[in-house]
Amino acid sequence: MSAENQYHALSVNESLCYGCTHCMNVCPTDAIRISAGKAYIRRDWCVDCGECMKACTVDAFYVEQDDFDKIFDYKYRVALVPAVMIGQFPSNVSESEIFSVMREIGFTHVFQTEHTVDVINERIIEEQMKENVKPLISSYCPAVVRLIQVRFPSLVDHIVLVKPPIDASALFFRRKLQDMGIPDNEIGLFYVTPCPAKIAAVKSPVGEEKSSVNGVINMDFLYNKVLLGIQGRAGKGTRAAGDTLPNLSAKSILWSLTNGETPYVRGRCLAIDEIHNVIDFLEKIENDEITDVDFLELRACDESCAGGVLVVGNRFLTVERLHKRAQLFKDIHGMPEDLEPYTDYLKKKLSIHPVEPRSMLALDEDTGKAVQKMLQVRKMMCYLPGIDCGACGAPNCQSLAKDIVQKEAQLSNCVFIQRMMEKNKKLHGDHAIRIIEKVWGKDRLDKDCTKLGAKNEGM
Repeated sequence: MSAENQYHALSVNESLCYGCTHCMNVCPTDAIRISAGKAYIRRDWCVDCGECMKACTVDAFYVEQDDFDKIFDYKYRVALVPAVMIGQFPSNVSESEIFSVMREIGFTHVFQTEHTVDVINERIIEEQMKENVKPLISSYCPAVVRLIQVRFPSLVDHIVLVKPPIDASALFFRRKLQDMGIPDNEIGLFYVTPCPAKIAAVKSPVGEEKSSVNGVINMDFLYNKVLLGIQGRAGKGTRAAGDTLPNLSAKSILWSLTNGETPYVRGRCLAIDEIHNVIDFLEKIENDEITDVDFLELRACDESCAGGVLVVGNRFLTVERLHKRAQLFKDIHGMPEDLEPYTDYLKKKLSIHPVEPRSMLALDEDTGKAVQKMLQVRKMMCYLPGIDCGACGAPNCQSLAKDIVQKEAQLSNCVFIQRMMEKNKKLHGDHAIRIIEKVWGKDRLDKDCTKLGAKNEGM
């Protein structure tokens, strides 16, 4: 799938954004620019990690989701629920109560996605045994997979070509319902997502043509909906337990957290979370500074899925709850009985196609032109100050140089170059102001005591 056709879950509400640059400065792929005083996302570089959303001081970034009523387009409505959803609720709320309320609000079935991790684990070990590439990199986190595509394209061959639990569980449950005689067009599978990257992975999957999942529901939305139902029951004195579903094993409960995968694969394995830590480590791998690691579990969010931007609860409390739950179910092993007959089917279906690079470093599809443009970038850097102040609307001087070469910006966008041009009478002061206004908005330099941090903030 081309970068232009890839779905992205993150968007900017321009009515809220005031161009503060917090998002631009934290973006791990330099995908954000400021124009006319508003942030905008370069879709070809974005990996949907959500760092911009976390950094935004005015909640201008939002994550699009499918309309909840879409579930009612299907007769059989399956909620695929990750373990971190359960970790949002206090310990006095049981799984069965949560799932019971989910049925009340419209789902006919609920399935916890981590039930399939044993099958996935076996396939990963098989890949380890036949691959000569080291280290193999987990395909669990879609933000990391896309990060490698755009920023570390030389490492795409290191990604384990095995589907994550969301896809494995969708394959299983769809096949299970089909074997019960239910037509495929009556089956709707909806994943409860803790992050925007998983939305993008469903809408435009990497390594396969189409996802088995029909839609996504943001975890913060569903959590609030379920919590309201639980509180309503409590107010009526009817906190019924609901139907009991198979419990996850301790291994399955912890799979989505940091160090969830590493204890169960071969060789020297390391777990790294938070996307900037991941980038630092991948740079070492790319530069051959680290060569004796067999497997890398890389997660974009701090504390992995517990730290997703669509997770309501504090990530550390979520991790604590899930570890306590894992301890409670430490004697449970394996998978549910109804899943066991499908293990061979799943093993055959879990492979994905090789991941294609789509390097953000490539300035042109033609190699010769790309080399020439890179030389032009280096030439531009001779003139730019290297201060990386962001006043040009790009996150750093290197990004501005690339934008100039791609004819998306001009050298005069740099405020320091402007001053030198004015000094040498090559740029009129009025023209310099117009350049600034083009990036930051026409009234940005006017006195405004109501802006964030000013004495009359919010008035």
